Amino acid sequence: MIGICGIKSMEKLENLPYFNKHSSKELIGKTGRNLDAKILQLTKKGYFVPLKNGVYTSSVFYNLQDNKGGYLEFLSNVLRYPSYISLEYVLYLNGAIPDAVQSITAVSIKTPRVYKNKLGIFIYRNIKEDLFTGFTINKTGTFNIKTATKSKALFDYLYLKRDISQNLKYEIEEGMRINWDIFSKKDLIEFYTYCKIANSNKMNKIYKIMQSIII
Repeated sequence: MIGICGIKSMEKLENLPYFNKHSSKELIGKTGRNLDAKILQLTKKGYFVPLKNGVYTSSVFYNLQDNKGGYLEFLSNVLRYPSYISLEYVLYLNGAIPDAVQSITAVSIKTPRVYKNKLGIFIYRNIKEDLFTGFTINKTGTFNIKTATKSKALFDYLYLKRDISQNLKYEIEEGMRINWDIFSKKDLIEFYTYCKIANSNKMNKIYKIMQSIII
């Protein structure tokens, strides 16, 4: 890749977890159509990996990551900001649902969005600003990652699920195949704090059902 945009420029790009057109302009030293052409050239050669419109990483940086899963979780926070990882992805990681998840799911106060790129699929659901809470910032290597607690991931999952109201008791107890054994009374108390914020009849009904399940 030497000669494409200069050794020093390449080294700087390879140290960035992600970058946009502006930062690549500063390093490549081109502007306008010349910059677009250079980015296209570097993308075709596999050196740039498009993450979403105008945002990239380098294949070198990605390949150097020992924990690629942690890097993708970090990217999830970045591609749709502000957001935190939640829903099926977090539930599966905690053993709360049985089926493996092929995408990283997250919630944001912005409109829903799906980003598909060579590294993965990133799905974002919208939640109101009052409920943009219940996450921790976990450090994975050099990355800080906003991730929902298992209780908040469950709340987000049920709150945003539209097709369970008619057979609510059955769905919660059996139909959704939730592993209730991993949830404690402490998790239930946390879950209820989000129910109070939401002021939702559906979530209050779910909480009452959960009270009879979680011992």
